[in-house]
Amino acid sequence: MSKLMVSVSGIRGIYGESLTAEIALKYAAHFGVFSGRGKIIIGRDSRVTGPAMFNAVTAGLMSVGCDVVDIGVVSTPTVLLAVEESDAMGGISITASHNSAEWNAMKFIGKNGMFLFPENAKALVSSFQNEVDYIGWDKIGKLSKDDNATERHINKIMNISYLNINEIKAKKFKVVIDSVNGAGGLISPKLLKDFGCEVIELNSEPTGIFAHTPEPLNKNLTQLEKAVKEHNADIGFATDPDVDRLAIVDENGNCLGEELTLLLSENFILSKIKGDIVTNLSSSMASEDIAEKFGVKIHRTKVGEINVGKMMMEINSPVGGEGNGGIICPEVHFTRDAPAGMAVILGYLAESGKTVSELANQIPKYYFAKNKIKVDPSKLDKIMAKVPEIFADYELNTTDGIKILGDKFWIHIRKSGTEPIIRVYVESETAERSEQICEETIEKLVG
Repeated sequence: MSKLMVSVSGIRGIYGESLTAEIALKYAAHFGVFSGRGKIIIGRDSRVTGPAMFNAVTAGLMSVGCDVVDIGVVSTPTVLLAVEESDAMGGISITASHNSAEWNAMKFIGKNGMFLFPENAKALVSSFQNEVDYIGWDKIGKLSKDDNATERHINKIMNISYLNINEIKAKKFKVVIDSVNGAGGLISPKLLKDFGCEVIELNSEPTGIFAHTPEPLNKNLTQLEKAVKEHNADIGFATDPDVDRLAIVDENGNCLGEELTLLLSENFILSKIKGDIVTNLSSSMASEDIAEKFGVKIHRTKVGEINVGKMMMEINSPVGGEGNGGIICPEVHFTRDAPAGMAVILGYLAESGKTVSELANQIPKYYFAKNKIKVDPSKLDKIMAKVPEIFADYELNTTDGIKILGDKFWIHIRKSGTEPIIRVYVESETAERSEQICEETIEKLVG
């Protein structure tokens, strides 16, 4: 039996095992009370368990007096924006993001249209210990539907101030898009067509039966790479099931890796708007080089979209995000947004007159190795306790997990907030060195 993951990131589990309709109802009811029993907006990705989760979550919310607005199968950034631009007291995105199809989850959203700030999320988690105070039949919440949230999201992206829409349309880019049968099939092709692109769609039908492993890593995108070559396309885009992460394939059919999505966006947006940039501790040190080039500072936060977004709000940053393909474009909202990322990259291509590979070659070259250790949850802390001993001779940063700072390399070791795993990220000046350091680190941790 899998374990239900309850954290500041939300509730996540394998449906039918650790996560059931009964459990979803209970946690939704708690969130409804926590949110003052006000209006709550709900959107979901395309997973086959989505309708069951939606019905359970809706029942829980209405049973504590919340009015519920159903915006249907949409991207997670669409849910966040819908909450931000409404009078709702919060929202719930029903999605397990990049996890495989048997997983589902509830991500809790504050009335500001962002995931709960850490202090608020901790207060919500603490409230789960309380009994739910359900209301009587005469105060039951109402259910309504809003079918226009995706259209409003697209319009917001099309109005980003530094994009030259006519210039992008004039290029008539040929784009291949892989939505992995997630919610992206309902927003990405339409957005790209609005930009005048010729769109070749892969896996656009939102069936929730993912055509390949849904995390948009290089090894999972061979179909997209092949299609870009076959169609002689200008670019390929891939998203995860809830459309907050974006990966890019260049015109030669080579996947650039998720890190390049953020780095290309930084390079373009900073040429338009000067300001400090924000990313997390596990993202590429190439961001330091880009910040230096434009004479701005870089701020690094704990891993997690909300940590980056919150810092960006505080310093009024023009661009930021995470190296997993998560672009945050504040002119749309302070949350990771793959469709907004597509628009930014197309704007960069159109203005520069260069190919994707030429733009990528302008980014300083560092190489990542990423792996994870799957362990029994009871052993997570024991393994993490080994890290300071193993790397006692190095400078250590303990802001989020432990980051080891070496000579032209770093290692970031941290417990996942959503799965019983320990993530190990390494970056150095060569791919071979990064892989070697990553393998050696895992051997030391599990040995």
